[in-house]
Amino acid sequence: MLKHFEKYLDNKLPFLKKSKVLIAISGGIDSTVLTFLTHGLKMDCTLAHCNFKLRASESDLDEIFVKKLGVFLNIPTITTSFDTQKYASENGISTQMAARDLRYNWFKKLLKEKEIDYVLTAHHKEDVLETFLINFTRGTGLDGLLGIPEINGAIIRPLLNFTREDISKYAKKNKIEWREDKSNQSTKYLRNKIRHTVIPILKELNPNLLKTFEKTQKNLHESHLLIDEYIGTLKKEILSQDKDGNTKISINKIKSLKHPKAHLYELLKPYGFKSWKDITSLIKAQTGKQLFSKSHRLIKNREEFLLSKINDGSKDINIIPIDIKSIDSPIQLTFKEVDLNEVFNSYSAYIDKNLLNNTLVLRKWEKGDYFYPIGMKGKKKLSKFFKDEKLSLLEKENTWLLCSGNEIVWVIGKRLDNRYKITKKTKSILKITYKNNV
Repeated sequence: MLKHFEKYLDNKLPFLKKSKVLIAISGGIDSTVLTFLTHGLKMDCTLAHCNFKLRASESDLDEIFVKKLGVFLNIPTITTSFDTQKYASENGISTQMAARDLRYNWFKKLLKEKEIDYVLTAHHKEDVLETFLINFTRGTGLDGLLGIPEINGAIIRPLLNFTREDISKYAKKNKIEWREDKSNQSTKYLRNKIRHTVIPILKELNPNLLKTFEKTQKNLHESHLLIDEYIGTLKKEILSQDKDGNTKISINKIKSLKHPKAHLYELLKPYGFKSWKDITSLIKAQTGKQLFSKSHRLIKNREEFLLSKINDGSKDINIIPIDIKSIDSPIQLTFKEVDLNEVFNSYSAYIDKNLLNNTLVLRKWEKGDYFYPIGMKGKKKLSKFFKDEKLSLLEKENTWLLCSGNEIVWVIGKRLDNRYKITKKTKSILKITYKNNV
C-alpha cells in the first residue's frame, strides 16, 4: 500500500511531499495507518489529536496512545481537549456536529500558529459511500450526492482512493497497533447503522458495490461541472455590481428562465445559502425581506435582489478633527476652506464653519435620526427622507452622516442640513467633498 500511496500522491497530490502537514489523528486504524504512510515517505508531519471527553477514560487512553505514537515515530504531537457536550448544548447542535466544529476550528488555528500548509484526514472510499447514503436518506440536491471532496481548502484527504480493507491489510501486515472506538460498533448513530446494516445488504445485492459507486460518483461530478459551467455563463447575464460593490440580481430575468427557482438556488449557493425553500420563497416576498448565510446577506428590493457581504459594523463611528485636510477611511473626504466664488458640485457640502464643533462625527444612521433638509421647511426623519428618495435597504446602510455633536450636518452625497448652510453672515466657508463619487 505504501508504494500505491506514494504513486497516488505523485499523480494526484504532488505538492504534499514538499509541504508541512498536520495529520488529524484519533488513534483509530485509519488515521494511524495514514500516520505510518506519511512517516514512511519521510514527509514533514505533525500529529494533532482532539480529546472530546465523550468516552470517559477511553478518551484519555486514546490521547495517551497518540502521544506515545508520536514519541515512537519521532513526530511532533499536539493534543487538546474539549467539553464537547457543553459546546453542543450552548449552540443547540448535535454532539457529532459539535465535535466536528471544535475539531476543524482548532485545525484552522494550528495552521496559522504553526505555519502548516495542510491538514490531512483519513477518510477513505467507504466514508464517501456512507456520506452519500446519509445525505440521500435525509434528502439532498446534487451537491449532497458528490460525497467527500479530496481537496477542500487546506483540508486534504489522501486516502479516498483506498478501501477499508486496504487499510486493514496494511495495518495487520506491518503489525501496526491502533485504538478501537467501541462506539463505532453501536447502531445508535445513523452513520454506524448505514455502515453495519445497510452497506452489507447492498454488497450482497452487488458484490462490486464500491466500483459501481465510484463510477456513479464520476458521472455525478461531470454533471456538476456541466452545471457550474452553465451557471458561470448565466452570471454574466443576470448579475451586476452597484457603485458600492454589492451584487444585484434581476428578478425579472430570473423569472424569464424555465426553472427560475433552480437557477436562483444555483446562483446563490456559492455565497453560503443552502435552504432551497427560503431562497425560492424570496421571489414573491415583499421588498425589504432578508436572508442571511454565514458570510452574506440577500435582500429583496423591488425587482431585484441585493447581495452583500456581512459587515460587522466595528468602524461605524469615527471622530474627525475640524482642521483635518482629508480622511481615506471609512470613506474619502477632503476638507478645505474656500470663498464664495467656489464652483458648487453635488458631492460637496458648503458649510458655515463657525457653526461646527471642534470635532465632527462620521457615522451610520440610527433609528430616530432626523435633520432639517436644505430647501425644505422644518425637520424630517431620516427614515422618511430615505423612503422619499427611494433608497434600498443597502443604500440606506451604506449612507454616512457627518455630524456636529448630536446634530446631522450632512447626509453625505445626498442633502445638507439647513442649519449649517452658508448665509450672508457666514465668515468662514468649509467645503467638504465626498471623493468616492467625484
